[in-house]
Amino acid sequence: MFKDYMLEILYKDQYIVVINKPSGLLVHKSMIDRHEIYYAMKILRDQLGQWVYPIHRLDKPTSGVLLFALDSQTARVMSEQFRSHTIEKKYIAVVRGYTEEEGIIDHALKEKLDKISDKKAKKDKEAQEAITYYKRLATVEIDKPVGRYDKTRYSLVELSPKTGRKHQLRRHMKHISHHILGDTKYGRGEHNKFIRSEYAIHRLLLHCTSLKVEHPYSGEILLFEAKADALFEKLFTT
Repeated sequence: MFKDYMLEILYKDQYIVVINKPSGLLVHKSMIDRHEIYYAMKILRDQLGQWVYPIHRLDKPTSGVLLFALDSQTARVMSEQFRSHTIEKKYIAVVRGYTEEEGIIDHALKEKLDKISDKKAKKDKEAQEAITYYKRLATVEIDKPVGRYDKTRYSLVELSPKTGRKHQLRRHMKHISHHILGDTKYGRGEHNKFIRSEYAIHRLLLHCTSLKVEHPYSGEILLFEAKADALFEKLFTT
């Protein structure tokens, strides 16, 4: 799928580069997906002809804005912004049901450990603070049954995480029973099956639309934006 793939570059200077990561692409090589030979770090390195340093991550099925540094010192400076939660990220997602017009999900999350890569990590840590703001952008009612309901309702929402816990948005939307469509780990199987069969949607409908950071050296506030693919509108235009 990603053989000879050219990543969409949203911004580049001598210190950082920002891409629009497609769904299904790992950020970097992982023991969890050891069979995968394509990942954003390698593709971007080959595309630019120089080494790149990932500053943060997006889950493999999540698409959108992804930031890399072009040297190790810049990577350290930028990583501190993420650790101190001074950056701003926004996502869009399609979820089951009609959400409230807006709300705050303040629900602590236990750290999710991978059996392979985190096998030496402490396994009895306390749940960590996790906060997500959401705003409903659109709704749709589809005249077809899924599960016990005669009609099916979905919402397009904007999500703004104020913390950066693993799978935070997917777990938070599950917590309020508005599971993200296409989520095979935290979602609802009957809805995933419905959008695959009726709309040929075979991806997680979660996309990082924007990232606001401070330039590591000039101090300028930079806003990077990435347009989501047409699948996010497909359910709302039928």
